[in-house]
Amino acid sequence: MDDPVALARDLVRFDTISPPGTEEACAAHLAALLREAGLAVAEHAFAPGRVSLIARLAGTDAALAPLVFTGHLDTVPLGSAPWSVDPRGEIRDGRLYGRGASDMKAGVAAFVAAVTDRARAAPAPTRGITLVLTAGEETGCRGAADLARQGLMGEASGLVVAEPTANRLALAHKGALHLRGRTRGATAHGSMPDLGDNAVLKATRAVEALRGFAIERPAHPLLGTPTLAVTSLHGGEAVNVIPDSCTLTLDLRTLPGQDHAATLARLQEAMGPEVALDPPLADLPAVGTDPSDPFATAAARIVREVVPGAGEVIGMPYFTDGSVLQGALGGCPTVILGPGEPGQAHQTDEWCATDAIATAHRIYAALIRDWCR
Repeated sequence: MDDPVALARDLVRFDTISPPGTEEACAAHLAALLREAGLAVAEHAFAPGRVSLIARLAGTDAALAPLVFTGHLDTVPLGSAPWSVDPRGEIRDGRLYGRGASDMKAGVAAFVAAVTDRARAAPAPTRGITLVLTAGEETGCRGAADLARQGLMGEASGLVVAEPTANRLALAHKGALHLRGRTRGATAHGSMPDLGDNAVLKATRAVEALRGFAIERPAHPLLGTPTLAVTSLHGGEAVNVIPDSCTLTLDLRTLPGQDHAATLARLQEAMGPEVALDPPLADLPAVGTDPSDPFATAAARIVREVVPGAGEVIGMPYFTDGSVLQGALGGCPTVILGPGEPGQAHQTDEWCATDAIATAHRIYAALIRDWCR
């Protein structure tokens, strides 16, 4: 039960692809393991079959805010390219293959195993431990947002997000502002374009205006600068008809402290009134922790002790449930630290090294000993 590699393989074998999202069976498997180890477990579903878990191991000092670990159970689809290995948990040449192996069932398995080990040991920890296992992270942190809306989090002394970092310590990740814009026009015969109002041209003019759009923020020491990408442009129905509608999508990645509302207002101004923006498809703030924070320094020291030659702390370009949970947990210091390979996330033939899973288990166990006493 406490072998993190075996548990990771078990978790990968559960089909939790989102959409449609079927985390319930995987969540039930973990809930049974955690209850058997003595944790109090509560299930929370934001939709049928979309089950998140909150599991708590009480500490002897109730005045101390707990240490929190989090990970998501859903995965992205397999993709259209054929896999050369079984996407349901094949182990070959020191690698666990399968959808979710790196992103992020290996990380979940490593911290679940570390916490169940501690739960069976005596005496009980001074500081409690909470596990937040979420559904729907890949589609905008829906499970975490549902838990936060219900006020189920409480305070935390530190949050570990076990997303893939190759066991390097990350103290920041970018936020995400995903947008859809629409332009409207009027149809006309393609031979008489002056009688119509071309919605595609309106959209392309807005896209061209974004070439000069600068998000005026100083570079972050771990994350660099914000980014903006135009990710789709769709308009028109027939080759001989002037299009009367067009949609475009934008992916903005932001920095800690960046005001999304102000950025959105500047973006609308740059594109002009011909583009109507829908409510954001995703509006997730960046995460950042001061390297001098005691929790951050403890995590950095432990990583160096467990992984000889571990490099400096890093930042990650992706977003995580930490975008939602850090605020819901009272703004606690947050680190991103997991065994998965970042470059393997969402890839065909996704894998995670089994040695990395075992190493993450040791890191988490050492952090529990140090921080929870």
